[in-house]
Amino acid sequence: MFAVMKTGGKQYKVQSGDMLRVEKLAADAGETVQFNEILMLGGDTVVVGAPMVDGAAVQAEVVDQIKGEKVINFVKRRRKHGSQRTKGHRQKLTLVRIGDILATGGDKSGVKAAIGAGSVAGVAVAAVAAKAAPKKAAAPKKAAKAAAAPAVEIAGVEPTNLLKEARGGQPDDLKKISGVGPKLEGTLHEIGVFHFDQISAWGPAEIAYMDDRLSFKGRIERDDWIAQATQFAAE
Repeated sequence: MFAVMKTGGKQYKVQSGDMLRVEKLAADAGETVQFNEILMLGGDTVVVGAPMVDGAAVQAEVVDQIKGEKVINFVKRRRKHGSQRTKGHRQKLTLVRIGDILATGGDKSGVKAAIGAGSVAGVAVAAVAAKAAPKKAAAPKKAAKAAAAPAVEIAGVEPTNLLKEARGGQPDDLKKISGVGPKLEGTLHEIGVFHFDQISAWGPAEIAYMDDRLSFKGRIERDDWIAQATQFAAE
């Protein structure tokens, strides 16, 4: 039996006994956590959620808190500034061992839910900010200035699921995705993308990285590659 679960903005196909690296969870080594966002269950009978499978869950043991491989980004601003710099990043990850896959009763198991460390920190910061915020409404000029502030650009991070070759020597037909032609499919293969489930697992940081590698901005989100790849992977 296998399950397709979602955590940290990514999707994973797992079976009991698998070792998996996921976005950092708020849990210590040795703890048992439960992933409750289950998109599909497979085995003798395939169950596809809408979008989630009610009552399904995946339990896992936290093995260790680790860091991913170091990613080096070169940032250059050509116009007006002429600045350039190199920066590195190591993504914080949690290593888990998949245990039981529950088709039903996950909502009543009593096992601690797997929550991202970033989500916990974000809730805590939001609570402190709300407590410290003055009750007086902001002046119209300040509100307009805040609305006009530019959006924060997401730093690109190389996907951790890139491959050297297609699994089983048989890549998926990526041209099924709207906006992907033979040339772009070849470029994706050179980068290490051969299967729909690789694309469906990308988060905002991975999308930003692939935008830069593929030399276009916004096509992945504009053509909704993630939703298309998720559908094709399920099929």
